Order: sequence, then C-alpha cells, then structure tokens
Amino acid sequence: MQDLLNLNTLVSLILGISLSAACGLRVFLPFLIVSIGADLGYLTLPVDLHWLGTNQSLIMLLIASIVEILGYYIPWIDNLLDPIALPLATAAGTLVTAATLPAETNSLVQWTLALIVGGGSASLIKGTTSLSRLGSTALSGGLTNFLLSTVEWMGATILTILALTLPIVSGVIVFSFLVFALVKGGQLLNKRLVTNSNAKT
Repeated sequence: MQDLLNLNTLVSLILGISLSAACGLRVFLPFLIVSIGADLGYLTLPVDLHWLGTNQSLIMLLIASIVEILGYYIPWIDNLLDPIALPLATAAGTLVTAATLPAETNSLVQWTLALIVGGGSASLIKGTTSLSRLGSTALSGGLTNFLLSTVEWMGATILTILALTLPIVSGVIVFSFLVFALVKGGQLLNKRLVTNSNAKT
C-alpha cells in the first residue's frame, strides 16, 4: 500500500496508463516512438525497457508499425486485425505499465497494477475502437473506416508524446476517455438487456 502512496509511483503509473492507452490505439507505434526517443538520446529508459534502445528493436518496431498502420486502411481486413490486436494490446499495456513503475516497487504490486490498470486500459480502448469500426463497417461497408484508422494512429502518436512530455495532461485525457467508454458501454449493455427483456415478453 505504501508503494501506491508514493508520488513517484503515482506519476509513473499515470505514465504507464497513458502509454498503455496508446497501445490500445496502435500496439507497436508507442514502442516505436519510445525507441526513437531513446536512440536520439532524449529518453532514459527504465532497466526493463533497455531493449527498446537497440537498433534491432528500432528496425523491427518500424516495420511492425508500418504494417499495422497500413493494414487498418484495408476495408474488412481491419476488422480481422482487431481480434488479433486485442490480446497484443493487453499484453503491451501490461508490459509498458510494469516497466514504467519505479524499480523499488514490490513485484506483486507492480504486476498486479500493470495487469489491471495497464492491460485493462489498453483492452478497454482497443475494444471501444473495435466496436466503433464494426459500426462504421455496418453503416458504410467499410468505406469510412479509413477515417477511424487515421484518428487511431494519430491519437496513438500524440498520446505517446504527451505521456513522455506531459504525463499528467495525458493522464487526464486517458481517464476522461476511459470514463466515457465505461459509461457508454454501460448504456449500450442496459439498452440491449431492456430490448431482450421486451422481446421475451
């Protein structure tokens, strides 16, 4: 509990949540931006993320990011990518949150927070965008999905940069979006339950 009350831990947790949220928009792009920042000397990576500072990681993340971004511009293929990206985003969110927490954080606390907060944030945002894409596909046959795809990768880029430079600001943005997503999801679930109830009667 003392770990949670530490100001440094709280700021690090906000940073982790923001980066995990960015992973919910695009899995590889946030890691690529962090890798570029480390390679240019603008960032000092935590021990758990030192591998991001290597040239090999930079090249692989660049390729993966390009493939992921372009894949979401192909109608119908984008919908097929979402079920694959969901567990990857959850894992990425968990990893990046665990890595950004201070080294002195208790391991149990570290990974519990990382899984629940980081992985949960990434999966919630990925789930929300996946549902939005399904709605866009149903309304336009996938023709307007490129707009959502553009917003997603740009959002991931901006959110990652904000997280690294102004973590509190990015934290407020992410928290607001998560609350909105939860409220909206609750409303849709309640509406579906009411509809099913009326159909049975």
